Amino acid sequence: MLNTIIHGEPTSNPPLLIAHGLYGSGRNWGVIARRLSDERQVVAVDMRNHSNSKWTTQHDYPSMADDLAEVIDHFGGQADVLGHSMGGKAAMTLALLHGEKLRKLVVADIAPVTYTHSQIQFIEAMRAVDLSSVTRRSDAEQQLAEQGVEKALQSFFTQSLDIKGQRWLLNLDTLSAEMPKIMGFPELTGTWDKPTLFLSGAESDYVLPEYRPAIRALFPTGRFAKIPGAGHWLHAEKPREFEASVRAFLNA
Repeated sequence: MLNTIIHGEPTSNPPLLIAHGLYGSGRNWGVIARRLSDERQVVAVDMRNHSNSKWTTQHDYPSMADDLAEVIDHFGGQADVLGHSMGGKAAMTLALLHGEKLRKLVVADIAPVTYTHSQIQFIEAMRAVDLSSVTRRSDAEQQLAEQGVEKALQSFFTQSLDIKGQRWLLNLDTLSAEMPKIMGFPELTGTWDKPTLFLSGAESDYVLPEYRPAIRALFPTGRFAKIPGAGHWLHAEKPREFEASVRAFLNA
């Protein structure tokens, strides 16, 4: 089973399962998970090929959905699910393939479409870091900066760095090979018509108006909301506003 980070105790509310985005980890969500755990148990996972979860040669959304379904079964069989970016696509796939396991779904800044921008340049940047010369995170951040990686992403990527082990806690080989699947979305039939919130950053271009028909075709009851002043990393840029939006939706 995926590695899980558990916040809070079980309550009368379903647990909330959080699925992070590409190159992330369950640990990234610690602040928001802890705050939301005052009303429900929150389970943040490390997705496959990330951090402390299993490494595999497969990194497609049906496989990731099966991983999440296994976690939900372990925690009682039904949950609310929050997924960001890659984790949002995995959560949408989970709803379409294992719909009975979800009560409510929050999709953070992603749509069920194929994106043309690749994230491969960041894999190349991480591969180029000379890990034998890294004794602290700032050493790796400096090397990433020299390759043009912006400051916020430098610190984000180095959260997945095992300095003692001189290795990345990311399966860069599989993530590179499977990048077309990560950027895409599987062709799935059927719909999921339970409560769904598509929560986006107002300054992000990941959920454009022209994607609404594709979203509505799969999630006909989907609602849309934007967080002002936030981009794609809306939960990190505006954590209090993000938490308030998620809390209000789950409790409605």
